[in-house]
Amino acid sequence: MIYFEQLAYLFAATMFIMGLKYLGSAKTARKGNLYAMFGMTLAVAITLLISGIIGPAQMIIGMIVGSLIGAVVAKKIEMTSMPQMVALFNGFGGIASTLVAFSEYMEPSTLPVTMDVQITIVLSLFIGTITFTGSLIAFAKLQGLMPGRPIVLPLHQILNIVLLLATVVFGVLNVVEPSLPLWPLLIILVAAIFGITFVIPIGGADMPVVIALLNSYSGLAASATGFVLHNNVLIISGALVGASGIILSQLMCEAMNRSLFNVLFGAVGTDDSSGNAGTGGGEQKTVTRYTAEDAAMIMDTVQSVIIVPGYGLAVAQAQHVLHEMGELLMAKGIDVKYAIHPVAGRMPGHMNVLLAEANVPYDMLYEMDDINDDFQNTDVALIIGANDVVNPAARTKKDSPLYGMPILNVDYARTVMFVKRSMGAGFAGEANPLFFDDKTMMVFGDAKAVVTGLVKSLKEE
Repeated sequence: MIYFEQLAYLFAATMFIMGLKYLGSAKTARKGNLYAMFGMTLAVAITLLISGIIGPAQMIIGMIVGSLIGAVVAKKIEMTSMPQMVALFNGFGGIASTLVAFSEYMEPSTLPVTMDVQITIVLSLFIGTITFTGSLIAFAKLQGLMPGRPIVLPLHQILNIVLLLATVVFGVLNVVEPSLPLWPLLIILVAAIFGITFVIPIGGADMPVVIALLNSYSGLAASATGFVLHNNVLIISGALVGASGIILSQLMCEAMNRSLFNVLFGAVGTDDSSGNAGTGGGEQKTVTRYTAEDAAMIMDTVQSVIIVPGYGLAVAQAQHVLHEMGELLMAKGIDVKYAIHPVAGRMPGHMNVLLAEANVPYDMLYEMDDINDDFQNTDVALIIGANDVVNPAARTKKDSPLYGMPILNVDYARTVMFVKRSMGAGFAGEANPLFFDDKTMMVFGDAKAVVTGLVKSLKEE
C-alpha cells in the first residue's frame, strides 16, 4: 500500500508541474488548470483514504459540496473582484497550514517529535499566520474596506523588527521546551500582528506584487506543513507555489523597475485614483474634451489602432463591448492590437484574463516588450482606464514614484485617446502630462458607456 501511495503522489506532483507549465501561456491556461485540478483531487483522495480519516462516501460528499461552493463563487465573482478573491484564497491556504501545524503540535502523528519537526512547525505557524492576516489586509484594501494608500505607523519598521525577534525567541523556546502550548500560541499571535503591519504600508499600486508574494508565502507554509506531516506531495506542491510566487513577484518588480525591498518598504501610492491630475509646480492647464462621436470619426479614418486596457476597463466591465468595437474596426480593414503592461490592473495577468473572458483572440494580445516599437507607426493609441503604465513622467521626472518604470510608448502614436471617468491620477498619485498634449483626446465617462457610444457611432458611419 505504501508503494501505491507514493506512486500516486508522484503522479499528482507530475500533474502539478505540467499544470504550471501550461499556465505559462494564455492559450494553454485552461489545460494547465485542468491538470492541476486533477493532481490535487488525486492527492487529497489518496491522503484521506490511506490515512483512514474519513470513508469514501464522506470524501465524495465533501468534494461535491466543495465543488458546488467553488463553482457558485467563481460564477458570481466579477472580474473587478478577482484580485480580492485571490487574496482570500492565499489567506485560506495560510490559515490551513497554521491549523494543521498547531494540531500536529498538540497531537503528534509520529513519536518522538524530533527537533527538525519542531522547527518546521514553528515555520509553518509563522508563515501561515502571516499569510492569513496579510491577505485579509490586502483584501480589505482592494475591496475598499480600508484606505488603499500606504499606512505607516510611528516607528513602523522598528515594530516589525521587534515582532520578528519575538518570533525567533518564542520559536527557540518552543524547540527547547515543546511541552508548553504557550509558545505556539504566542508565535501565532505575533505572526498575526506582523502580517498586518507588513501589508498596511504597501499602497494600491503595488497590490499585484503583494498578491504574488502572499501566494508564495502560502506555498512556503504548505511546504513546511508537508515536512511536519512527512507528506511528499504537500512538500512538492508547496515548493512549486512558493517558487512560482517569488518568480512572479520579481517579474512584477522588474516591470516597475523597482526592487522588492522598495515595494515592501517604499510606501508608494495614494488612497485612490480620484485625486487631481494637475501638472504640479502650481501651473494649471486645461484639456480639450471630446465625445465618443468625435473619437469614432477619427477611428473611421485610420489604418491602425492599439488598445491599452487598464483597471478602469475592469471596473466598468467593458471588455465585451470593447471586443465588439475591435471587431467593427477590423471589419473596416483597420489593424487592431491590444497592448498589455505586466502590472496593468490589480493582479498579475488581470488584463489577459479580462480580455480572454470577452473571447478576444490570444494572438491579438501583445506584451509590452513585443509591441512598444509599434506605437511610433500607429495612428491611434486608445487607453481605456489605464494611467500609471502609460505615464511619460516615468521617463523624465526623477522625483516621481514611477521614475524608471518601463511604460507603454503610447505617446509615440500619432493620436492618443484616453477614456477616463475623471482627471484623477493613477494609484501612484503621479499626474500624467500626456493628458495635456496637443495630440491627446480626452473622452470622459464610464468606459462601458463611452465604448458603447463608439460602437454605435462606428455602426452608423
